[in-house]
Amino acid sequence: MRWSQMFIPTLRDDPAEADAASHRLLLRAGYVRRLTAGHYSLLPLAVRVRAKIIDVVRAEMDAIGGQEMLLPALHPAEPWRRSGRWESIGAEMFRLRDRRGADLALGVTHEEIFATVARELASYKQLPQHWYQFQTKFRDEPRPKSGLLRVREFTMKDAYSFAVDQAGLDASFDAFQVAYQRVFERLGLAALPVEASNGTMGGSDSTEFMCPAEIGEDLLVRSPACGYAANIERATSALAVVEDGPGLPAPEAFGTPGVRTIEDLATGFGAPAERQVKTLVYVLDGAPTLVLMRGDHALNEQKLADATGAVEIRPAAPDEIREALGALPGSLGAVGVADLPVLADEALRGRRDMFTGANRDDVHLRGVDVERDIAVGTWTDLREAAAGEPCPRCGEPLVVENAIEVGHIFKLGDRYARALGAEVLDPDGRRVPLIMGSYGIGIERALAAIVETHHDDRGIVWPLAVAPFTVAVVIAQAGDEAVERAAFDLYGALVAAGVDVIVDDRAERAGVKFRDVELTGIPYRVTVGKRGLAEGTLEITSRATGETEKVALADVPSRLAELLAG
Repeated sequence: MRWSQMFIPTLRDDPAEADAASHRLLLRAGYVRRLTAGHYSLLPLAVRVRAKIIDVVRAEMDAIGGQEMLLPALHPAEPWRRSGRWESIGAEMFRLRDRRGADLALGVTHEEIFATVARELASYKQLPQHWYQFQTKFRDEPRPKSGLLRVREFTMKDAYSFAVDQAGLDASFDAFQVAYQRVFERLGLAALPVEASNGTMGGSDSTEFMCPAEIGEDLLVRSPACGYAANIERATSALAVVEDGPGLPAPEAFGTPGVRTIEDLATGFGAPAERQVKTLVYVLDGAPTLVLMRGDHALNEQKLADATGAVEIRPAAPDEIREALGALPGSLGAVGVADLPVLADEALRGRRDMFTGANRDDVHLRGVDVERDIAVGTWTDLREAAAGEPCPRCGEPLVVENAIEVGHIFKLGDRYARALGAEVLDPDGRRVPLIMGSYGIGIERALAAIVETHHDDRGIVWPLAVAPFTVAVVIAQAGDEAVERAAFDLYGALVAAGVDVIVDDRAERAGVKFRDVELTGIPYRVTVGKRGLAEGTLEITSRATGETEKVALADVPSRLAELLAG
């Protein structure tokens, strides 16, 4: 390919709207262009990288017995209604109606649709089955951002396993986890497998693959000492034992004028945050609910969703709080509340001699025994783990860092198969629902994550496996017949050897060409110039190291072969 004939619209300056390194560089280097919020056009260089990522993923899926399919992106509502997700997914799903008035949706994911295909499986003897596809997904993200990292239309490699029992699911899940680790290693992504929430997918267990990066929207909690790692939505930590006082026979009210926060009560009334019961009012699927936390702990809303199964979760408005409890935030409590559901974090279990609001403005209670005085309906882990807290496994301090989710695998169980009627005969001749797993990798997000973790101040630094071209032959003096002849002879030899090579034949200064090769991230540059030809040498420059070596003209193809193999 000649650079002069390829559409590579590089930009001189950083785009003002770019908020992530990958967003900025993919725009500047001519890989993508924004159509509207959350929708990007992939230009020729990006399509080449995307194809190579897909090749890597496809190879690893095939290696574990995967069979590639392609299912529709436009779905009838009926399978989604049968699984219950037509309602539970909510506004994230793009919905529409056809000319006959039938409800349809653009695919958010494909569990239901693959389950309809799996209805043709008849016997356990056909299992396990590993099916996968590369298909466009549509998600109506409320705040698309960071270029390809958070979009509303993207390609996903989604895969599904089918087994007759839990042991079969476990075996498939393990095979996919190993395959994913190989994928990310080949893509040059340092992705860690971590414990994660199943969210709206349901099921019993899931593992997320997270790549540490400053721009990452997720938080990774890990212990460098023992390897414990979890998404913040699932992470836990050990807590120091708190010795409570004897407490009081019954809660005692006292005035707290002007107290509105945990800190106000702590500094003005000798009530340390760890001795306070923080009362939060949430509306879960339309129902006001009290959520109790220790005063110095933060609620993780995904844990609340997982514990309750609620689809719509939001903090209650002040007027809703006043109507439910008779007071405003700052004086709220659950003592004596009998007509609202109460969920409490496990850190409050067994605590006594505590402080909390009295549900009267400017009044609090002391001497509260949580289990005696509060009608807790559900005890569960709601607390968000924090940096520096002890690891639940080894006790060493936890680290919290930003990360990008690049893959997620789920043990779904029989939820979708049971809803869609996907059954087989087991060894005893009984009809049983298939046991499913689900496994996803976002292709364009992986592309962006590679750029986030492989760039410098001059541009992208692609790993060899996914670079749009591995070699750029640069004609230093455009229009010089001898230089151009030598460059095209080398280009032809590299093409014949199967090298992904582009020749920069533009009528531009050498410095402009060098900058574009660096910006676009091509791993090796071969400079063909008059001075080198006079010496019988060419220069090979590594994008990753910046080092340049002079190589005899005749030895350049073999030297490049060594570098590309290495």
